[in-house]
Amino acid sequence: MRDVPDMPARADRYATVAIVLHWTIAAMILVQIMLAGRMEDRTPEAFAVTQLHKSVGITILLLSLVRLAWRLLNPPPPMPETMARWEKLLAAVTHAGFYVVMIGMPLTGWLMVSTSRIEIPTLLYGLVPWPDLPGTDALSREARETWHEIGEAGHDLIVKGFYGLIALHVAGALKHQLFSRDEPVLARMAPGAGAGRWMEPRLALIALGAAAAAAFGALVAPPVPGVSAPPGPPAQAIEPAGAPETAPADAAAVSPAEGAQAESEAARAGPASPAEPAPPAEPVVWRLEDGSKIEFETSWGGAKIEGEFRSFTADIRFSPESLDRSRVSVSIDVASVTTGDAQRDGALPGYDFFNAGEHPKATFLADRFEKAGEDRYVAHGSLTLRGVSRPVRLPFELKIDGDRARVRGETSLDRTAFGVGQGEFASTDQVPAQVKVEVEVRARR
Repeated sequence: MRDVPDMPARADRYATVAIVLHWTIAAMILVQIMLAGRMEDRTPEAFAVTQLHKSVGITILLLSLVRLAWRLLNPPPPMPETMARWEKLLAAVTHAGFYVVMIGMPLTGWLMVSTSRIEIPTLLYGLVPWPDLPGTDALSREARETWHEIGEAGHDLIVKGFYGLIALHVAGALKHQLFSRDEPVLARMAPGAGAGRWMEPRLALIALGAAAAAAFGALVAPPVPGVSAPPGPPAQAIEPAGAPETAPADAAAVSPAEGAQAESEAARAGPASPAEPAPPAEPVVWRLEDGSKIEFETSWGGAKIEGEFRSFTADIRFSPESLDRSRVSVSIDVASVTTGDAQRDGALPGYDFFNAGEHPKATFLADRFEKAGEDRYVAHGSLTLRGVSRPVRLPFELKIDGDRARVRGETSLDRTAFGVGQGEFASTDQVPAQVKVEVEVRARR
């Protein structure tokens, strides 16, 4: 007869499913240890390592839940009869402790991510969206900080406990393998291992596997966040209020008879009185068209980052002949920011950066213009971002062709003056203070 596939635990060893889960989770935990040591910096590389750490942690959580369910449905083989009672008790406590670690550590990490000040969405391995812990999105900022501290303290405590457990687990396994020929403990998880053998090939394979997992965690270079923004849809434009009606293109023709009569009446009326000065011309009202952009450029750890705001509106009233009466108002939806990286784009509207929850709009109001050369002007106004207003000077070039106009402008802003970048990102060692802003406006009368 053919052997039945090994599904439930045999009398002398664990089931195949349990063995595969055991070594897979063990290898991933070693990877996590090495990744954790590379997450301290604020560089793009450390950010990418952190995202991988989160992905591996959630994978460990899911596999550990499967492992626990399997263990409850398929009891493990009994301990060797020759083991002392205290050894069996210590082994049971150690196994229970590992389940606390394998489930509790990812859960506390998940809590930390879900209540972090920097709201970075979790994408498992950069592909699969993973939600925050249920209920955390409804917490107030103060409650989020409290739960974040609880998660951080719990995570640190479990990490310390884990090192003690792994020391006990490895010491116990080696003790029984090397010094107890009648207690085949290693063979329960490494089928075929001979108890009492120092030159056991499976021990060498386990050591090589552990070294490979640690080396992977120390050397893996996950892709850093993207540095360019994909082309987006055109900006949303508002209908300027109070736009003047367009005058007829052609005036009505005057007949020769009507012209002669008008001249006769003018002669009888006598000399004309001095003409009153014409009222100043009103600035032209312009409407945004497709192709209008508000873009910015900065860097992170020396790597260039380009982004844009995909949703903004503008009320434009401008004429080169009426600079003193021209006025431009722009409203930007800061949550529409995009930089080409989904996780970074999810973080930028958060409290530590644009704080879109409390200040969803950034506004620029320019009410003074000066001519700076042929087709060149300077707009003087104020930018309000995160509830902070600062004066801004925007030089720009204007080209008017019939009913269409095109504007290109560029300036530099100090992000720290507006509070963009709180906490660890308030420092300018990785992300500079100065951010280049480029504006392109395409408009029609």
